[in-house]
Amino acid sequence: MGIYLSTPKTEKFSEDGSNAKLAFGLSSMQGWRSTMEDAHAVVPDLDNCTSFFGVYDGHGGKVVAKFCAKYLHAQVLKYETYMGGDLAASVQKAFFRMDEMMRGQRGWRELAVLGDKINKFTGMIEGLIWSPKGSDSNGRSDDWAFEEGPHSDFSGPTSGCTACVAVIRNNQLIVANAGDSRCVISRKGQAYNLSRDHKPELDVEKERILKAGGFIHAGRVNGSLNLARAIGDMEFKQNKFLPAERQIVTCNPDINIVELCEDDDFLILACDGIWECMSSQQLVDFIHEHIKTQIYYQMTTVAI
Repeated sequence: MGIYLSTPKTEKFSEDGSNAKLAFGLSSMQGWRSTMEDAHAVVPDLDNCTSFFGVYDGHGGKVVAKFCAKYLHAQVLKYETYMGGDLAASVQKAFFRMDEMMRGQRGWRELAVLGDKINKFTGMIEGLIWSPKGSDSNGRSDDWAFEEGPHSDFSGPTSGCTACVAVIRNNQLIVANAGDSRCVISRKGQAYNLSRDHKPELDVEKERILKAGGFIHAGRVNGSLNLARAIGDMEFKQNKFLPAERQIVTCNPDINIVELCEDDDFLILACDGIWECMSSQQLVDFIHEHIKTQIYYQMTTVAI
């Protein structure tokens, strides 16, 4: 889906950092797409013992991926389950919350601000006119559903994104995934997939799609989307008689809880652009080789 360039944009944006418990590195490249549709969130200190990492692969546009990168990790913090230590439940709720937040006037406005220049300007103007002010919000802690305006009946974006996130607290790792971005852990050099690609042909996905009134053609949901789970894509979530987890396409993530140990080398989160070119083990081997090269380089530099 989307328009392709005649030649890929290969400039890379890279960053690294660390806190007292872990180190991270990230890199992104636009490639063949006409615009950059991927986004990420790196929050090493979500709280004093928790780190959050997420990759969001957009399709049909960039705004849903950017929306999730801006808001999903912040929503994780807002649930009582988070304060009670149930990180998995909080992360799952945050996935569903993204679809809820992108509806209505406030949802339209926030997506517009994250979009192209024309929509961004319109969204900012509508924010000045229609957003609840002071006493108008009646002390509500969450006014997303109460903002009124010309887009109050907005049912949500037709574009969408995958979401694969990893939350680390002490030695516990929670991986949540919707779509075909992937989380892989290297344990003593061996690659282990911690997420599953949600393709329409999988039995559990196919069953839900058909029961919800959808169909699969040429490996795509309703002949259009090659994913069975995603945030956004509201055209596949219009059955008012079904809960969110049973719609044709759902944002309900698979949750995997892992206890980390000394055998664990590193964790990888990546969009499908990587996995279409390399297997999980090939990428783990690639990273290991570069880590060895870097260590050798650093030791040589110190010796000099």
